[in-house]
Amino acid sequence: MKQDLRKQLLARRRAISAEERSQYDAALNRRVLAWWDSHPVTSLGVYWPIHGEPDLQAACLELARRGVQLALPVVINASAPLQFVKWAPGDVLVLDVMKVPVPAPPHRPIRPQALLIPCAGFTQQRTRLGYGGGFYDRTLAVTPRPLAIGIAYQCLAASFAADPHDIALDAIITESAFLPEEIG
Repeated sequence: MKQDLRKQLLARRRAISAEERSQYDAALNRRVLAWWDSHPVTSLGVYWPIHGEPDLQAACLELARRGVQLALPVVINASAPLQFVKWAPGDVLVLDVMKVPVPAPPHRPIRPQALLIPCAGFTQQRTRLGYGGGFYDRTLAVTPRPLAIGIAYQCLAASFAADPHDIALDAIITESAFLPEEIG
């Protein structure tokens, strides 16, 4: 069931027009900065947008300007949690084995206080639907657990049952909402 739902939601995300995507991304960037204003972490795991994920590069530029240490995820192996390595806008990126842009070596690992996590889908209970590899689930199972903020377009809200390994996110930010509302 989740595989079919994932396909439907990813198709829905691909169907967003370029104009709508630009508007949604601008709103998401503003909401991420508003979230940070009320949760001023000094280190933040972010992601490089792939497969039509929301583009937070404008927020990343501003957060770096404000002195936040940003980090991008790196896959160590298929069964391990993600490792986050220091990154700043403008740093050289290379493609990893999964064809995802990551900072060029040498890597400088850090443990961010909070993570902005892309979602293929999400529920009102803040359960995330990802791509099915379990990387973020393994990452969130590590102690101490970083604050986990999902990033998604509102059209990806769905209803599905959480699996035993699913770890609810602390919050989700979309272009039009904060879940829960009090994070905004």
